[in-house]
Amino acid sequence: MKELVDFVVLIIIYFLKFYKKWKAKGRDVLLVNTTMYIYLSFVLYFTLMPIVTSIPFVFNHQYTPMNLVPFVDVLNSRGDFIRQVGLNVIMTVPFGFLLPLTKKENAKLLKVVFYTFLLSLSIEILQPFISGFRSSDITDIITNVTGGMFGYIMYFIFKPLTTKILNYIKDR
Repeated sequence: MKELVDFVVLIIIYFLKFYKKWKAKGRDVLLVNTTMYIYLSFVLYFTLMPIVTSIPFVFNHQYTPMNLVPFVDVLNSRGDFIRQVGLNVIMTVPFGFLLPLTKKENAKLLKVVFYTFLLSLSIEILQPFISGFRSSDITDIITNVTGGMFGYIMYFIFKPLTTKILNYIKDR
């Protein structure tokens, strides 16, 4: 239920800040940017929410520093590490695919890797602040960046098809 507040805030931000601006740029831009916005909203849901209702309690718990030993869970066979690694890769595949579509200039792999790294680092730094039950891990950053790279490769493979689809939407 607390997440509902965050989603209401995200919907309000979308319509007050982005919808008119993206719609003015064309149906193709509106579709791609709205898809990215929805995707990022779900990333927030799975990684950080509830945010708004947690803000008053940010300093009510101890901050747990980031685990800086890569793949320590995998090496020590702790928990469901295979599931965690897989989900972290899968989570950022759409980001790597959609990011080049949101940019008019030719997006390069290194730029996608950099922005995926920033997204993942931001999430990992914020998680322990927002909730005392969440931790941050360098493995998550590595696997998120890997997912972003896979997404970019998929973008590159499907670029002719997505270009056709977006041109069709633009011309309608």
